[in-house]
Amino acid sequence: MAAFLGDLIAHNKRLSLLLFGVMALFLGGLGALFGEYYGNWQSGLTVALVGSVIYFLVSWFLGDAMILSTSHAREISHDEAPQLWNVVEELAIASGNPMPRVFIIEDDALNAFATGRDPSRASVAVTRGLLEKLNREELQGVMAHEMSHVRNYDIRFAMLMAVMVGMVVFLCDVFLRSLFWGGRRRRGNDKGNAVAMVLALVLAVLAPFFATLIQLAVSRQREYLADASAAELTRNPRGLISALEKLSTDPAELEGANRGTQHLFIVNPLKGKRQGKDSLFSTHPSLESRIERLRELTIS
Repeated sequence: MAAFLGDLIAHNKRLSLLLFGVMALFLGGLGALFGEYYGNWQSGLTVALVGSVIYFLVSWFLGDAMILSTSHAREISHDEAPQLWNVVEELAIASGNPMPRVFIIEDDALNAFATGRDPSRASVAVTRGLLEKLNREELQGVMAHEMSHVRNYDIRFAMLMAVMVGMVVFLCDVFLRSLFWGGRRRRGNDKGNAVAMVLALVLAVLAPFFATLIQLAVSRQREYLADASAAELTRNPRGLISALEKLSTDPAELEGANRGTQHLFIVNPLKGKRQGKDSLFSTHPSLESRIERLRELTIS
């Protein structure tokens, strides 16, 4: 298992670099195509690449703070929640990672998430409802899941995925709005302009859709891996199983969550978005599937 996790961490690091390269090429291509429609593909390419670099840098250095602020998370000390703090500290020692910053979200919903760009700059956050309604064994299972995201570098990959999807959506939205408000294109080659317009319009409509599907598919697989890593970390899959069973019956929607951050949480925080079975459009695998896989670990 340890060798597998080591391979997974190395894979996530390589995939993060590859994703940034693919994102830059994809956004550059979109920018060049949109620029060609308006008469200067070089300008479109430059704007897209510069914009993506700026967006990436902001997300890299401030992304976790923005997510925590949006989620209304408040950093705590040991004295404010000693059981939570002790559980996180134990898991940090067991995983061989530094102690992350610990936050509480004052909300009755049952949920938790981890964020940051690497284990040395990680944060974990839990809701007040989760802290009050789970016993220590269940809390340990949930926090082991989140600490697994930290250890596996899922938090970095999730941040880069959010950057990619956000930039694709932003660029396409700018193009579609400019069409709506009567943006001008160059004159001369009407046939070439028509082809460029059709391609740009099709990509502007479909690119955000497919980018989001990729994000959701990757998020679902990493939830399964974090569950398995949590079971390996605690040597007790039953704690996480019991916690997921309680989370599956929680109808509350987390007020600080939105579509941009929903994939970060242990379960989808948006009411009505928790499908009873695995769905192509879900940020998470179904809780039934996750519990079933964890139960297989208790048998093996």
